[in-house]
Amino acid sequence: MRIEVICTGDEVLTGKIVNTNFSYISQKLEDAGLSVQWETTVGDDRENLLLAFKLAGQRADAVIVNGGLGPTIDDLSQEIAARAAGVELALNEEWLTRMEEFFRRRSRVMPPNNKKQAMLPTTAEVIDNPIGTACGFALDIGRARFFFTPGVPRELRRMLEEQIVPRLLAKSGMQTAILLKRFHSYGLGESHVDALLTGVEELVPDGTVKLGFRAHYPQLETKLTVRGTDMDDIRAKLAPVEREVRKRLGNFILGEDEQTLEGVILTELTARQASLAIVETFTSGQIAARFAHLPGAEKVFRRGVVARDLAEIFAGVGLDGAPPAGELTRETAEAVANAARRRTGATHALAVLIELDDGPDRIDFGGTICLAIATAEATDSRRSRILGGREWVRLGAVEMGLDCLRRHLQGLPVYERIDFEKT
Repeated sequence: MRIEVICTGDEVLTGKIVNTNFSYISQKLEDAGLSVQWETTVGDDRENLLLAFKLAGQRADAVIVNGGLGPTIDDLSQEIAARAAGVELALNEEWLTRMEEFFRRRSRVMPPNNKKQAMLPTTAEVIDNPIGTACGFALDIGRARFFFTPGVPRELRRMLEEQIVPRLLAKSGMQTAILLKRFHSYGLGESHVDALLTGVEELVPDGTVKLGFRAHYPQLETKLTVRGTDMDDIRAKLAPVEREVRKRLGNFILGEDEQTLEGVILTELTARQASLAIVETFTSGQIAARFAHLPGAEKVFRRGVVARDLAEIFAGVGLDGAPPAGELTRETAEAVANAARRRTGATHALAVLIELDDGPDRIDFGGTICLAIATAEATDSRRSRILGGREWVRLGAVEMGLDCLRRHLQGLPVYERIDFEKT
């Protein structure tokens, strides 16, 4: 089935905002075994929108239109959809009532211009939006079935996942029993994992298991898309493949499916009735920011110490004297982690200290990372060098610190060589 995505809005066309909605739509369709053949971005111009809709209606089987369903004068999707389909716009009383109730529940009066969102082409099928006022809808233009979606990301995502993808699968005639299994890892690059997993798809000879990747440094998502007659069939196919993935990627798997690295750490600490202090340099407090806001973290997280200067770190954790001169060492990180644990009374302390190279124009510019995890019984530490720009080093240090803490809590070696470091 040939699918096109049309994204609307002057702000998207001119690059004033990054079009993350398209990447999300395309990725979700790919996960379901559907693929996008064309992507078109159109500004808020009636004639250009009309041309884009008619062209898509000639070459595609299904079209997803994103944006232009709002209440303002530049939201044109309903109007142009009606023109392209050769039908009139009419007030949908049911949706108007839904919108009025939406505002009433929030103790607000609906502005008059919101009524525009209930004006739909007369042949349109309403696609529900349970969390917003933009009414999604579907109709035929030319040979294609068009699906109109709101530009607000959380509204788009729910509509796409719950309603549009199932409709597209039914239209395509594909098996609708499908499961996406995801593995999240840190420390291995995409090509390395691809090589490690060579042949895993062949464990299911009928070709209904598809391996894929999504790299978003510093993590990598490894995906298994599985099709079957029903969920029992899918689970039977998936079992040997996921066992092999776990075996080959081993300790580098930090979580699966909806798990996050910080969530796994919180679960491990909560199960121990443990607590955590964090010390970090150059990260802008991103290690604590990843962890401290999670539900339940208030029972675990004791304190975060953030500074750029090592002397300030020493003062913040109560270490006497000045930091040792010269190269940053594991011993320094260990001393900081132990001091932070003692000072805060936490059962665990993580210290991530970073020393950037001088001269950002150097080809080999990077940073040295020394981290330590301290408990009353023992201290784990490691030293690493990551090459790249400042942001690359910062992101790598945040992920490395959290992943080493995860490894420590799970009884795994804190040090295993990763693809992103230079020995």
